[in-house]
Amino acid sequence: MSSFEYRFKPVLVGVMLRNRFGRIRVCLVKKETLIHTQHRMEEFEKKVKISEAMDVDDENASINLHIVSLLRQFLAVQQRRAEAYAKLKQGFTELGDSAYQQLCREITVQFNDCSKEVLALESAFLSPTYCRNDLASLLRSVQVQEKQKLHLTATVQVLKKAGRPSERLVSHENCKFRNQHECVHVHEITEAAGTEEAEADAEYDNAMKEAIQGVQDAVTTINEHLEEVRYEIAALEEN
Repeated sequence: MSSFEYRFKPVLVGVMLRNRFGRIRVCLVKKETLIHTQHRMEEFEKKVKISEAMDVDDENASINLHIVSLLRQFLAVQQRRAEAYAKLKQGFTELGDSAYQQLCREITVQFNDCSKEVLALESAFLSPTYCRNDLASLLRSVQVQEKQKLHLTATVQVLKKAGRPSERLVSHENCKFRNQHECVHVHEITEAAGTEEAEADAEYDNAMKEAIQGVQDAVTTINEHLEEVRYEIAALEEN
């Protein structure tokens, strides 16, 4: 064999293979073939990893879209709540007692429906599909503030309807005489019980002030939470 032939003789590499019976045998394979095979395997593994990463990205994108949809549903619920409060405020000013009581019953049903929808959304965020405890907690906080807001709004309206104690006497509502007459006794009673009346007015004013402040605080907190929801939607849509 010439030196030229020896220099270019293929290099063989022993490869251990195990057959289906568990027996091991050694096969001789050209080194170039083995390197080429390994290269192809590496390329295949890279493609598989890229494909898996793309599948994960697609799945995450799909989940994010669903989360955005749920958050938008929540914002829609809050919009309905705001509209219900506007109707309640207008009805209190414009409607008579009977019509206003009917409106209150209708608004109560609407608020209950809104609460049920938010609870369903909260449960969805807690599910294994989304695992977004932070969003569930955010919705729960809004629910707490909405309950407080509704309670204090009712308190404000009750106080407004009753009026300040001193004004109740002047308005002739507490007079027990049915025949037509002039309530000359109103001024006399007011002078005799001036201190007690002043204390009652002060108590009324404090109760009204606390209720109004409570409503404002609840509204502020709710708006802050809604802003967090909007930020979350924007962040998810960017990804």
